[in-house]
Amino acid sequence: MAETEGERKYKYSIIIPTYNERLNIALIVYLIFKHLRDVDFEIIVVDDGSPDGTQEIVKQLQHLYGEDRILLRARAKKLGLGTAYIHGLKHATGDFVVIMDADLSHHPKYLPSFIKKQLETNASIVTGTRYVKGGGVHGWNLMRKLTSRGANVLAQTLLWPGVSDLTGSFRLYKKSVLEDVISSCVSKGYVFQMEMIVRATRKGYHIEEVPITFVDRVFGTSKLGGSEIVEYLKGLVYLLLTT
Repeated sequence: MAETEGERKYKYSIIIPTYNERLNIALIVYLIFKHLRDVDFEIIVVDDGSPDGTQEIVKQLQHLYGEDRILLRARAKKLGLGTAYIHGLKHATGDFVVIMDADLSHHPKYLPSFIKKQLETNASIVTGTRYVKGGGVHGWNLMRKLTSRGANVLAQTLLWPGVSDLTGSFRLYKKSVLEDVISSCVSKGYVFQMEMIVRATRKGYHIEEVPITFVDRVFGTSKLGGSEIVEYLKGLVYLLLTT
């Protein structure tokens, strides 16, 4: 990625929540450094007491890349995705904040496109989308594809969020915008991403989209289960009534 004046001017804080991501965290950190060679950034790992040794791997990465580039901000136990971002945001020193998953479903190769789109449009938020030309999913069976698409269509129909991928969680925010939006959110789990983008739309923030291909995790197990789907439906009703 070529260096430009705009990229040198700003710093990016990349918040990555983790729980049992020992097999993935080193690779995603390597890929972030590979694709953001000429960008000023820090990676903030918020680990929720992983029993698999994730934190030990992060500490090794700190020795390799520097504690100023890799920040480990651990918590004692699983406290929810939404609060993980809030916790990470407290330690972010960048002008912009990127939120992404640790399981390689969000490939760091798209980060330059997020940064470029923001610099070109001065968007408050740039979000990755699976549901426009150039985007998609890889590694999902038909049932999961139908579930994801159905959840997104249902949310689109009821909430009119102004973005094509409401349930995605690969985004770049102006730090001040994230601080404002996150303070008005009440969801703590997977509904958090949906509430964030809906609140941002209602507040009138400028949102742009970048097509991405979502790849199913290779290592580890998915955290999404039946209870999260129930919470999603409850969250949809809540947002319908309150936004």
